Amino acid sequence: MGDLDQDHQNENDLQNRNGTIRDDQYDQEEEENTNKKKPEAKEEDDGQEEKLSVERIFESQEVPTWRKQVTKRAVAVSYVLSVLFTFIVMKFNLTTGIVPSLNVSAGLLGFFFVKTWTKILEKSGMLKQPFTRQENTVIQTCVVASSGIAFSGGFGSYLFGMSERIAKESSDTSDFKNPELRWMIAFLFVVSFLGLFAVVPLRKIMIIDFKLTYPSGTATAHLINSFHTPRGAKLAKKQIKVLGKFFSISFLWGFFQWFYTAGDDCGFAQFPSLGLKAYQNKFFFDFSASYIGAGMICPYIVNISILIGGILSWGIMWPLINNRKGDWYPADLDPHSMHGLQGYKVFIAIAMILGDGLYNFFKVIIRTLSAMYIHYREKNLASTILPVADRHSPPKSELSFDDQRRTQLFLKDEIPTWFAVAGYVAIAAISVATLPHIFPQLKWYYILVIYIFAPVLGFCNAYGCGLTDWSLASTYGKLAIFTIGAWAGSSHGGVIAGLAACGVMMNIVSTASDLSQDFKTGYLTLASPRSMFVSQVIGTAMGCAIAPSVFWLFLKAFKDLGDSGSQYPAPYAAIYRSMAILGVEGFSSLPDYCIILCCIFFVAAAVINLIKDCLGKQSYWGRFIPIPMAMAIPFYIGPYFAIDMCIGSLILFVWERLNKAKADAFGPAVASGLICGDGLWTLPASILAVAGVKPPICMKFLSRSTNAKVDTFLASLS
Repeated sequence: MGDLDQDHQNENDLQNRNGTIRDDQYDQEEEENTNKKKPEAKEEDDGQEEKLSVERIFESQEVPTWRKQVTKRAVAVSYVLSVLFTFIVMKFNLTTGIVPSLNVSAGLLGFFFVKTWTKILEKSGMLKQPFTRQENTVIQTCVVASSGIAFSGGFGSYLFGMSERIAKESSDTSDFKNPELRWMIAFLFVVSFLGLFAVVPLRKIMIIDFKLTYPSGTATAHLINSFHTPRGAKLAKKQIKVLGKFFSISFLWGFFQWFYTAGDDCGFAQFPSLGLKAYQNKFFFDFSASYIGAGMICPYIVNISILIGGILSWGIMWPLINNRKGDWYPADLDPHSMHGLQGYKVFIAIAMILGDGLYNFFKVIIRTLSAMYIHYREKNLASTILPVADRHSPPKSELSFDDQRRTQLFLKDEIPTWFAVAGYVAIAAISVATLPHIFPQLKWYYILVIYIFAPVLGFCNAYGCGLTDWSLASTYGKLAIFTIGAWAGSSHGGVIAGLAACGVMMNIVSTASDLSQDFKTGYLTLASPRSMFVSQVIGTAMGCAIAPSVFWLFLKAFKDLGDSGSQYPAPYAAIYRSMAILGVEGFSSLPDYCIILCCIFFVAAAVINLIKDCLGKQSYWGRFIPIPMAMAIPFYIGPYFAIDMCIGSLILFVWERLNKAKADAFGPAVASGLICGDGLWTLPASILAVAGVKPPICMKFLSRSTNAKVDTFLASLS
């Protein structure tokens, strides 16, 4: 979910909400309810199935070659789903910056489309190749890689932060570059593939030697494996029906709301559900199906943290600072000026994000280095032990049948190291020569320095992601903003140079960790490393064309895109630009007392994380410690979406109390349907806006002053 999605993913919450952990429990409960007369037979069947390993179940199925795993139908389905999920991710990016995990949605829809297609061909006698879990993995990899470009491409952060529109929001119009379709596509094609080549030579070390868990990749593999077992396929069909039902409801609800938005401040999203005073401070329910679904997917502590941050900022801090108008900052400033209240909103949020990000950055780096040191130390000690007469050599741990089969096939289709090195050098050379033409402020030697350090940083991010499931791509990007921005300076376009460097760094480290996750998924589903690499390349190429096109459609359809009070405020675009300004100009750009408040919140973010780690995240009290980065999100845009997400959490919480097995099995499907339906509605809504078709009705809720005038008028009539 934006910065939050990349930097904070709790592996247990991810696995418990992916719809695969509880399917056996759901089936067991269902069978007990419908067939209580045969408990002994059922227990015997369950015992036999539990004894079978995963690969024993699939032992009779031939594993196709890597070329047969990357099929034309897989690429076609991936393209359709990539367009859908890019719209969804783009909407989240441009509204709040929180992007929930869409793995369940991609897995379910990919399985549904290809399974339906193969069933039709099978009935007509034209089926040449059955649908396998390896092909399912290719689709999943392709879709996630493609839609991931919508995040790492910076359309809601660094790339849009370069525009004149965001520059005006931050009161700095001296250095900007407006988005254009050609240079955005060229930029993404130049920078998005380097991370793939950087991590390829290390795949065996991370997957086989270090046995890194990659919780998200593992959860995705369990999801795909479960689809292709008889029991899992039965549950998947039910999940798809539920997803389709709530997809339709969400899409029609979006269409219904559109009818009442003919003018400014119209529609259900502007309803002051908690009162007019609360509405003025961004406390209201905006009837968003997407964020109710996101609340059902995100862990409870994330949603509560966002709400706490909203109450702290818009409920307490901003009203108090606003009372100091004329004392702390001039009273006649433009509402969007960074030297007024807007500056406090943005820079205090930045302080919390940096405090949280840097704490986790150093924590993951320390854990990564210590884990590597322990691994190599144990390996060296094992090699120096000599057998003696009264002591046996240390016994070798025998690999299970699953591990033997997976390791054999994982090592079978090698990707030559020379190919990876040559690919990295070639693309880096093209990038160094090309990027200065797109961004003249980004000198060739800035790019060269980034590419020298990028493989090491990409490996650190991929390794840390394997240990903790946290990708620190946005944190590496922020470090690039400050270092390259300060190096370039204000006189040489440091703001644009810093933002462009952020994009280069984010794309490298993000794709490196994504491919490592895919290698883990492929390892557990017997998909070839070559098919994983090829599908990641295909998905990335799709994303480089689809994501800029979708963003361009948003830009043309919504003229107020990026305005702080609009439907799509793109909050992280202003935040990233403000970071670049801070890196170039230093603390002189901050309003009075802002630096003191920033230091307090920076330290508070690190201390909160430290307390959470000391208590233990899974301990009783540790579960109640909020996440600072989640708290920082509403500081700038307001807490209205937090109310939607908390309603989603409440729905799931009640459902789990009533029937936990069903909630675990179908909760992700309901959430995915709500997100996908509302997200897909943005496509026809954008097309209608570009075509100049306006909704027929403006449903407007009157302000307190307008209501008073109406009352006075009605009183005069009587």
